[in-house]
Amino acid sequence: MVRTRFAPSPTGYLHIGGARTALFSWAYARKHKGVFVLRIEDTDLERSTPESVQAILDGMKWLGLDYDEGPFYQMQRMERYKGVIEQLLDEGKAYHCYASKEELDAMRAEQEAGGLKPRYDRRWRDSKATPPAGVSPVVRFKTPLEGSVVIDDLVKGKVVVHNSELDDLIIARSDGTPTYNFSVVVDDWDMQITHVIRGDDHLNNTPRQINMLKALGAPLPQYAHVPMILGADGERLSKRHGAVSVMQYLEDGYLPEALLNYLARLGWARGDEEVFDLDQFVEWFNLEAISKSPAKFNPEKLLWLNQQYIKGADKQRLADLAKPFMERDCCDCDTAGGPDLAEVADLLRERVNTVEELADAAVYFYRQLDPAPELLAQHVGADNLPALRDFADKLQSCEWNRTAIHDLVKTTATAHGLKMPKIAMPLRILVTGESQTPSVDAVLMLIGREEVLRRLNLRLAQLAVGA
Repeated sequence: MVRTRFAPSPTGYLHIGGARTALFSWAYARKHKGVFVLRIEDTDLERSTPESVQAILDGMKWLGLDYDEGPFYQMQRMERYKGVIEQLLDEGKAYHCYASKEELDAMRAEQEAGGLKPRYDRRWRDSKATPPAGVSPVVRFKTPLEGSVVIDDLVKGKVVVHNSELDDLIIARSDGTPTYNFSVVVDDWDMQITHVIRGDDHLNNTPRQINMLKALGAPLPQYAHVPMILGADGERLSKRHGAVSVMQYLEDGYLPEALLNYLARLGWARGDEEVFDLDQFVEWFNLEAISKSPAKFNPEKLLWLNQQYIKGADKQRLADLAKPFMERDCCDCDTAGGPDLAEVADLLRERVNTVEELADAAVYFYRQLDPAPELLAQHVGADNLPALRDFADKLQSCEWNRTAIHDLVKTTATAHGLKMPKIAMPLRILVTGESQTPSVDAVLMLIGREEVLRRLNLRLAQLAVGA
């Protein structure tokens, strides 16, 4: 059975690169009816925080990437790691190293001076010397001195690393805590991981981990190292490119399915398909189609995808998502006292890219906004004020539907020798305070007769006083 894992370190939020790794690992497990494991690699005590753990869990939940097992925490598995380290020591596959920091610094300086690659010289590997008193040693793994590690990577193809290029890495610090590379090996072994899908920044760790798995007699998973995500400028992705917390996209009004769709297309493709849901992605997904080259993050493409999903979303869901934005950003915007927010969302969805934009665009349905003086001066004057007053009078008895409102705008304009925009645009501005809205008949109908008349008569009275 296929078993994949996502194993983030809780030293910050769940970012775009991590979310894509999680998505690929999740999709591969789902494709093969396997198991997806969540593991929190929290052995970096100085940088790991409970807040970061929660941010990872929240991000996974929002994206809908459900895991079958976990979350497992490495800090809760310390005794297991220590037991395996003792096993390696007993079998002569690891050893205590007493080299001090000063010795290691001097060794490194000498190697660099000689033009050599700095590395531990294995001085304690087979040493019979008496350990220095008062020194707490680290434990190093005995890397094979000969041969090669062959990685049949499912993305990059065959990768060969000679053992002579590797040193004896530390697997336990002087305080006894295991290092990252060692903990990962034991975890993947114990959790029976069959496929390790991760960023190619881990590729250098893979030959070391394979050597340790072999030394333990553990089965080797298959590896798939996914190229990193770059900014549009080709530089490593950072906050300035949009590499923010996954949850920031929630705060900015993105839909999770849009973000997942975009992440799926970052470094993976199936023809020209652009918009597809998770079920379709799982059906199509394969590791062979992952690009060997880095993907470039394009915020504009993500925004476009979000717009497509907003256009197709359930209107009540859009309303439920927009309401917190309106309550948070528009303190006196009471959606309970106005038109059905779902109907408003349905009317506005074609004009917005994010839920936040939807919320901003919906404000005038629930609160009267003051039009800019220049808009009033440009669109309302002596030539159309009589027509606007006439329209307001007749609106009191007009049937309340879009067709009737549209016809009233048209007949009023004709009666006063005006073209429709000379009535429609000032109506829009007087009632909503905005010059850009959907069709004015649709807007007026949703706001409601009583509120439209209240706003319109108030503005007309103000204009009369001003005149």
